Amino acid sequence: MQWHYDLSVTSAAVDQPLRAFLQHQLQLPKRLIGDLRRNRRVLINERYHPMNTWLQAKDHVSLTFLPTDFRNPFPNTLLDPHLHIPILFENADFIVVNKPRGLKTHANQLGETGAVLNGVAAQFAPQPIYMIHRLDQETSGALLLGKSPAAVPILTKMIREKQIRREYLVWVRGRLPAASGIIRAPIGRNPHDQRKRQVNGPDAQPAVTHYRTLQTTTKASLLAVRLETGRTHQIRVHFSLLGHPVQNDPLYDPQVEVGAAMKLHSWRVQMRTPFFNQPLTVTAPLPPEMKTPIEN
Repeated sequence: MQWHYDLSVTSAAVDQPLRAFLQHQLQLPKRLIGDLRRNRRVLINERYHPMNTWLQAKDHVSLTFLPTDFRNPFPNTLLDPHLHIPILFENADFIVVNKPRGLKTHANQLGETGAVLNGVAAQFAPQPIYMIHRLDQETSGALLLGKSPAAVPILTKMIREKQIRREYLVWVRGRLPAASGIIRAPIGRNPHDQRKRQVNGPDAQPAVTHYRTLQTTTKASLLAVRLETGRTHQIRVHFSLLGHPVQNDPLYDPQVEVGAAMKLHSWRVQMRTPFFNQPLTVTAPLPPEMKTPIEN
């Protein structure tokens, strides 16, 4: 098995050496660039050239990746054919699925199935599927998964550096004093409950959340939220800090209704595709529980 890419050099990529094109334009890690160079699996116009060769307009760069280029090219994911996960977008490198609320992103116990990754792996078997990022179990919506191991480090870097813009919809309790704002509060562990996080807890890391109000009712607000950082439970902790917890959050909402849905949805993903740099926007339709707030 191998993964092959034929790329046309655009005007934005000319007048730079091949190495810079691979490292900065394609955002390949240095280790993969080294493998391509040593094994002469990066070609310009079907011929091998040194990495310091300058690219010209209309050049064609071809890349071939082999399983030996990757630490875990064929992850041993248990298949769960009983789960059908809706696909919102698919190309040769990655997919965006609409994660149902209540499912884990990935199993974390030996022999466990029933997670999104198990279901998607069954849908695409025998092609391997790769983790890119995760959503909390009670969060629904757009989730990226990889189909090509060559795209995984690129997508991971794009997530880490916020080149992929992810926007959430959330119903919180009450009305915020400002229609929009930025929450800056470091998030760390909760020393009394390993399931939870807290502002300024042990090992706290910077956390920044942007929000804008879309709709208000007598007892709730619908917010569009964008994360500048990606800390565990960041949205949930930050709005709990303000006294406006996510509705029905099982960990942070004092008024939680047992068994009811948490009102948090990964709504929209905006990005450019790896290797081909095409603009992409994917929107995850709202599940029924997100369409109306709790009014008690």
